Amino acid sequence: MADFIRIIIAILLPPLGVFLQVGIGKHFWINIILTILGYIPGIVHAVWVIAKK
Repeated sequence: MADFIRIIIAILLPPLGVFLQVGIGKHFWINIILTILGYIPGIVHAVWVIAKK
């Protein structure tokens, strides 16, 4: 259930979803850059990080 909530958060605000899953680290900063470059790549990366862990 927690992953489902994180995925919903990741759809609304991708960096927050990644932060809740892995904290401030490599994936968080990658997600910030992807979200700035395009909202959809940020969402895809966030969902991938959440589903992977």
